Amino acid sequence: MTLKAAFIGLGAMGAPMAGHLKDKGLLHAVSNRTHAKAVALAEKLGVSAPESLAELAAACDVIALCVTADADVLNTIDQLLPGLKPGSIVIDHSTVSPDTAKKAAAKLREAGAHFIDAPVSGGVEGAKNGKLSVMVGGDAADLERARPVLEAYALRITHLGDVGAGQATKAVNQVVVAGIAQAVCEGLALGEALGLDPERLIPTLGAGAAGNWFLEKRGATMLRNEFSVGFKLALLHKDLEIVRGIAEQAGTNRNVIERSLADYAQLMSQGYGDDDISGLIRLKRRS
Repeated sequence: MTLKAAFIGLGAMGAPMAGHLKDKGLLHAVSNRTHAKAVALAEKLGVSAPESLAELAAACDVIALCVTADADVLNTIDQLLPGLKPGSIVIDHSTVSPDTAKKAAAKLREAGAHFIDAPVSGGVEGAKNGKLSVMVGGDAADLERARPVLEAYALRITHLGDVGAGQATKAVNQVVVAGIAQAVCEGLALGEALGLDPERLIPTLGAGAAGNWFLEKRGATMLRNEFSVGFKLALLHKDLEIVRGIAEQAGTNRNVIERSLADYAQLMSQGYGDDDISGLIRLKRRS
């Protein structure tokens, strides 16, 4: 039987992910904090936009969400609970703490429903192209039932362990993302100061050991001072605050985390919070 899926949170990532579900014939309903936005997308895709999350839950088998903060995830779960059918699966694509994932799972378990924490990586491009990497924590049987939903927008789906393992993996991912951004922005600022031609510099770096996704996708745009694409730096700052707490508990070094938090906080204070994370190059250039 074809799953009836819903998607909650229709931002830069969520809206295209919902679109891929529609293309696969799985999308039944959408919801967003701003209801008018949900109505507009629902009309475009030919699905419903229920007034309440309980109504949405009653009509669907699998509910995916991609919201901003830990409190948003738990609040969304609370609003879904009155309408959830036994056996329903909630998939959370947000970036939150492993503890929040476990709290969400416990709430749903009491209602006879299931939870998968499934943060994603791949940026807005990955969401639009249906090529996200999905990091899954939860029961293997729940993952297999929900797999058709995830496959609608994923290039890679990896089961990392029990609930919380997906968010733990995303924490590692965000440290690596932040560190690469630090290195690429600092390196390209140096290349710019030395007068090197970007059209030659970036492909040369990309062909060797310095090659990486961020350099390839953001190198040229940051040198043209184009920062409207991709992942907002204010959101990475939010993620890294979560990661800081995880790293403190684990007792690991936090140099990259702390430096990046300080840098992005400075950029946010200057009004650049909506810039792509490559806006970090502003701080790397000579004054």
